[in-house]
Amino acid sequence: MQKTQNINKLSDEKLIEGIVSSNDTLMFEVLYDRYAKLVYNKCYGFASSTHEAEDLTQDVFLKLFVKLKTFKGNSKFSTWLYAFTYNHCVNYVNRNNSKKIEKQSVGTDNLGEDYYDSEVDDKSISLLKVEKLKEALELISPDEKMILLLKYQDFLSIKELADLLELGESAVKMRLKRAKDKLINVYKTVEHGK
Repeated sequence: MQKTQNINKLSDEKLIEGIVSSNDTLMFEVLYDRYAKLVYNKCYGFASSTHEAEDLTQDVFLKLFVKLKTFKGNSKFSTWLYAFTYNHCVNYVNRNNSKKIEKQSVGTDNLGEDYYDSEVDDKSISLLKVEKLKEALELISPDEKMILLLKYQDFLSIKELADLLELGESAVKMRLKRAKDKLINVYKTVEHGK
């Protein structure tokens, strides 16, 4: 009992060190207990039922146990886990979606500097009505939804997004810009009931 109480007091980083060095399942249980609800809530946003969300949550933690050693500590563990969960869910949706999401390519030849300015459309995003915004978020691709939620719900910086997504900062800015443009267009369609 004493060992469990001591483990519960460990920081996420100390727990991870212990799990990685010894594959300690008791320590992993503590990590699971801390984050199961967060992971479930993120999975539920991609699932069509509570049962599917529970399965996705279990899959995330099974995969996490194997991949935990890849956590480098560049961000808080909760942020890393959030991105890890989203990546898993995005892959799941893409794998199981019979209609492949159309990939849009944007030429970089005629992009002005303002294209890279991540703050350009921020006011437009913040003015959208919440109900319609939620509806519009469900209609864009999981990748676009993920980057927007990481930026505007979890308030990650461009640098943090670049580290998490293993992309350059300019690539993150371009993806954010495209995702915001797509969301605004879908929102306008939803708002006008077209």
